[in-house]
Amino acid sequence: MSDIDFGLLAHRFDASPPQQALRWALQEYERIALSFSGAEDVVLVDMAVKLRPDVKVFSLDTGRLHPDTLRYLETVREHYTLDLELLVPEAAAVEILVRNKGLFSFRREGHGECCGIRKVAPLKRKLAQLDAWITGQRHDQSPGTRSRVPVVQLDQAFSTPQRQLVKINPLANWTSSQVWQYLRDNDLPFNPLHERGYISIGCEPCTRAVLPNQHEREGRWWWENPEDKECGLHAGNLSRAQGS
Repeated sequence: MSDIDFGLLAHRFDASPPQQALRWALQEYERIALSFSGAEDVVLVDMAVKLRPDVKVFSLDTGRLHPDTLRYLETVREHYTLDLELLVPEAAAVEILVRNKGLFSFRREGHGECCGIRKVAPLKRKLAQLDAWITGQRHDQSPGTRSRVPVVQLDQAFSTPQRQLVKINPLANWTSSQVWQYLRDNDLPFNPLHERGYISIGCEPCTRAVLPNQHEREGRWWWENPEDKECGLHAGNLSRAQGS
């Protein structure tokens, strides 16, 4: 697959329903998995299991998630009879961080180090086993950093010289309204935090509800600059996409 024209492929799916990109990806790659964040990514789970019932799904359990999110993950697991894999950080790395800097060092130093240990490192270990992965990124999630995310791309953040990793973002062109319309039309379970004003949901200490007319990413790492509101899972790809 090294000769794939990702620009052409992204253009092919740009105006297509998300299911078309999903169908292509699930047929093209055997070693593929869907990243489920515990928010409205359940739309992708619902679409994917209808195309490939044995699709692999994983989620990051950082050790700092809201209890509601953990319960929601189990709801989705049972609803779809999924083998939902939870990725956890290395205990030793977390222990060293907390011992040296406490539980809330990200409030002083930025969230990069904590997210690196609790999110990026476990994800990197998982992606090393895959040829492709599926995410729920959308342009409207963060106009400052995600507005040019393509439907299909070479994952330049996690590819290596020995192995290419392909990243599929089927919902890139969907709006939040379309996502929630699909949720309602298909009676899908959703994280109860959404009913309490949380839109973009991450770890409990770094997520808060937003007020009317606030953008969803304003509820994430609210003490930092808007251009820093990425945890590192997608940041490498986003900066390259914007510069292209």
